Amino acid sequence: MKGYGQYCPISRSAELLGDRWTLHIVRDLMTGTSRFNELVRGNPGLSRALHSRRLDQLVRAGVIAHNDDGAYVLTDAGKDLEPIVFGLATWGAKWAFGEPEPEELNPDILMWWLHRRIDPSQLPGRRFVVHVLFRDHKKRYWIVVENEASICLSDPGFDIDVTIRTDRWSLYRAYMGHDTLAGACRAGDVEMTGNRAAIRAFMAAFRQSPVGEIVAAAG
Repeated sequence: MKGYGQYCPISRSAELLGDRWTLHIVRDLMTGTSRFNELVRGNPGLSRALHSRRLDQLVRAGVIAHNDDGAYVLTDAGKDLEPIVFGLATWGAKWAFGEPEPEELNPDILMWWLHRRIDPSQLPGRRFVVHVLFRDHKKRYWIVVENEASICLSDPGFDIDVTIRTDRWSLYRAYMGHDTLAGACRAGDVEMTGNRAAIRAFMAAFRQSPVGEIVAAAG
């Protein structure tokens, strides 16, 4: 990105953070992602080559560090961006977060975000499996939770504990904070089948987006 040629801290910050995908990478590092491939999977429009360049830029700027184990982590400078990034979320939820465009209802992104927010400690047994079927999209997903949650695009062959049937917008609404999962179920927008204990456990394990409270407050 060409510099603005202005000796101003706002200009310097914009030069560092204003490139395409940079804030998304910082956002994901703030919300628990640390591996190169995970960062790419959470941003499917981001090529691996561009992703490498953005990470290198952030490392050189001292915003993130690349650990010996391969993980990317925020430095103190990166952590200081948290009120700015979540401040953008607050402003966006109030002024720029209307109805979604069709291309924004990407089920792959939604399921990637959602499965990474599941709390395994709330789920019983050695393995817990959730099958997600969208009424308005042909893809099917399986979330397999053992020590941590993983996402499968083909049947892993395990017994299903909970099946979710919904449309993309309803599950986006529940995840992003426009609604709660319980509220979406009561309205019939999200249907969950399975035994009652399993459904209660999944409801307890389901966590909204890191900006869910911000979106709910703005709504």
